[in-house]
Parts: sequence; C-alpha cells; structure tokens
Amino acid sequence: MKEASKGTLVTGVIGSDTHIVGNRILSRALEQAGFEVVALGALTPASEFVDAAIETNADAILVSSLYGQGELDCRGFRDLCTEAGLGDILLYVGGYLVVGEQPWDSIERRFLDMGFDRVFAPRTRPDDVVGPLADDIASRRAGEELTVNQREGGSS
Repeated sequence: MKEASKGTLVTGVIGSDTHIVGNRILSRALEQAGFEVVALGALTPASEFVDAAIETNADAILVSSLYGQGELDCRGFRDLCTEAGLGDILLYVGGYLVVGEQPWDSIERRFLDMGFDRVFAPRTRPDDVVGPLADDIASRRAGEELTVNQREGGSS
C-alpha cells in the first residue's frame, strides 16, 4: 500500500531566471521525503504558480530565484494567491533574491512583509527545507481538522 503524501507542492524558478539545477535538486529531495511535487521548471511567471496550485489543490508553493531579481519577480505574489482564492496557501521562497550584498535579515524581512511564510538563504540544503515544510503543512492540516470538528459539533 502506498504511503499517504505529506502534501502537494508547486515548485519552480520565477521570472526570467533559468537557473534550474538547485530547484531540481530540491524537488527531488521533496519527492523522496514523501511530497507530491509539481515542478514547473524555469522561466515561470507568478501566475503559472498560482494556476498550478489551483489545479492540483496544492498545500504550498515554493519559489526559487537565483539571478538576483527575485524581489521584483515576487512583488504581489501573495496578492495573486489571495485573488485566486489561495490566500492561506503556504508560500516559500529561496535563493539569491536580490542584487548585491545586503544583510540577510533585511532581505528576509522584505519577503516576509510581501507575504511569504518562510525565506531561505542561498545555499540552503534541501533537508533544511523539508522539515519546516512538513511541520507547516501538518500544522495547517491540524488547524483545518479542528475547524471541521468545531463546525460539526465535535470536540478535539
């Protein structure tokens, strides 16, 4: 019997970025950890991430950017999700997200302020993404289960 999926994920490289190798490595690690992965590849517009998440009922979208323009490419991403009815979807972003040397805490804060749930620095190892992602999805599912039980008059 096949083990239940830990969640469905949409991954890809946003904007005009063609740096796909790291994203492929991450997607493979996520699959090996028990996630269903919909890999969009490189040169992916934000709207395609959202469309794929809707089509697959995804638990999370993981955006990669390595060419330094991630900040520009990701502006309005959470708004696109919200407009499409995915306001509560988990959003992760990682890579070389800005041009030039800047303090990481400043970069991270900007992306959190844009609505991303987690922001990963360049050279983050796949295992450092898998654990938090599994925890975040499990937490969201537990919250949904609690809400359903409350609506049905049950206790948890």
